[in-house]
Amino acid sequence: MFNPIILDAHCDTITKAMRTNEELLNNTLHVDLQRMKKYNNFIQFFAAFIHPNYCSNNAYTRCINIINNFISQMEKNKEHITFAKSHQDITTALSQGKAVSILTIENGAALEGDIAKLDEFYKLGVRSICLTWNGLNQIACGVNSDNIDGGLTPFGVEVVKRMNALGMLVDVSHITETGYWDVISTSTAPIISSHSNSKAICSHRRNLTDEQFKALIKNGGVTGINLCPPFLNNSGTADMNDILKHIEHFMGLGGEDNIGLGADLDGISSLPSGMRGVEDLGSILEALLNKNYSEEQVRKIAGLNFLRLLENAM
Repeated sequence: MFNPIILDAHCDTITKAMRTNEELLNNTLHVDLQRMKKYNNFIQFFAAFIHPNYCSNNAYTRCINIINNFISQMEKNKEHITFAKSHQDITTALSQGKAVSILTIENGAALEGDIAKLDEFYKLGVRSICLTWNGLNQIACGVNSDNIDGGLTPFGVEVVKRMNALGMLVDVSHITETGYWDVISTSTAPIISSHSNSKAICSHRRNLTDEQFKALIKNGGVTGINLCPPFLNNSGTADMNDILKHIEHFMGLGGEDNIGLGADLDGISSLPSGMRGVEDLGSILEALLNKNYSEEQVRKIAGLNFLRLLENAM
């Protein structure tokens, strides 16, 4: 029986659930624990997303509030899911038949320009930070910022180096192309682009050029395929064939070890046709098998590529 480890490298569920006042066990969102139970081996990255509205003076406090809520949800549901802070935590949880959560931050504005806060977040269990969102912060410029040619700031260089030292995954989704190259040249460890697709297939500014992806291969990093329809094609609607086109393009560039899933569930307003939420991630793997990808290749895309980075970092 084909029963791969599935790892989704980005969702906004914990942040959205705070807004809708819903529980992680069962809700009306894209992700809940009841639907995760469909899979025997499931790992979910949960992002504390810092909206620009909070960035002027209370980004750190907002992030702490989201993390505290996340920890509370993990404690309430500890019989179903393990909040993993080490690779051993992941291995143990999967052996017990539990789902696994990895805590991340989306938007390094949460640090408020203070490197000490990075260590604080690490102690709280954060294991990856998406350096920017779409705008400018103290670390770097995002793809929608006025300074589209801006890259890492001196503080941003310090953050990347400290994240490397701590064993945190540096996430370059949302960063400008200049910033991307700055991170590639600064990081001494593999990086991730947790929820970004191929710009050759869909020209959205959030996607990666072939040159960026080839550099990611050389770096040993991984990108997660994003299910946001405008990132999949230029029509605004998408289906399974669009998802497969991005995977196949990256595979054609030699990226078998560098592709994963980064669905952006609860961070996007719509999904490709036929998909409802976390319960349908497995359909991507079935489609790949039907395309005659080997089980080994599909296992890598399903989760092993991202899991390799976690094993080395954590």
